[in-house]
Amino acid sequence: MAYNNPYQQQHYHHQQQPPPQPGGVDLWGIFQKVDKDRSGAISVNELQQALSNGTWTPFNPETVRLMIGMFDRDNNGTINFQEFGSLWKYVTDWQAAFRSYDKDNSGSIDKNELKQALTNFGYRLSDRFYDILIRKFDRSGRGVIAFDDFIQCCVVIQTLTSSFRMYDTNQNGWINISYEQFLTLVFSTKA
Repeated sequence: MAYNNPYQQQHYHHQQQPPPQPGGVDLWGIFQKVDKDRSGAISVNELQQALSNGTWTPFNPETVRLMIGMFDRDNNGTINFQEFGSLWKYVTDWQAAFRSYDKDNSGSIDKNELKQALTNFGYRLSDRFYDILIRKFDRSGRGVIAFDDFIQCCVVIQTLTSSFRMYDTNQNGWINISYEQFLTLVFSTKA
């Protein structure tokens, strides 16, 4: 459930603490810890430092950029407290999904676990394509995908699929486009 902030677009560090999130989550406290410079907004660097991918390596900066872009409704390059509620839910939902597919609790998902996840999300892709996804999104070079890379993989697939569907007028999984339309499709996606 997204948090409805009663202090919209104000400088939150001067405001009284908002009520706790249902379920006992203190979003305001979390927001303040992430907002290291007390600016009232979370930057890409602050968010990257706050997130953990479970591998003791920095959270994928490309994934952070994608998430900031998705939830930065006023397009200023940062996340304010109102936007943070939606971002928090998004990350925790992805974390729950990732854990449910990480059957061996390794902290990463392999090709079979990725295939199960994407199949459950409604995608029907070949084994050969899963090999491509593992190569593309495995930053560790171990043949597995960490949490942050899993988010990026899923967001990119979802974004590209949405772009593809704009041209798939028959909804049959095939499109016929020119080279320039293809480039427009690729370059106009936010992924």
